[in-house]
Amino acid sequence: MLKTIITVIQLLFAVILTVVVLSQSGKTAGLSGAIGGGADTFLSKNKARTLDAKLAKATKYIAIAFILLTLALNMVA
Repeated sequence: MLKTIITVIQLLFAVILTVVVLSQSGKTAGLSGAIGGGADTFLSKNKARTLDAKLAKATKYIAIAFILLTLALNMVA
């Protein structure tokens, strides 16, 4: 019973993690972003408040939870 519950929760976290990762914008600035420089603009000062920053933080926490669920599922099985 516990194995089934953890498996369902892990499946939900896998779907959520996939959606969060696909919702993030690509880092396509590449070399052009390095040449242009990082000017001290209003947007660069508030970068931590943007949607991309929140999605990146959510990705970290959901991935950690997914790994912990995987380890728990391995111990239960």
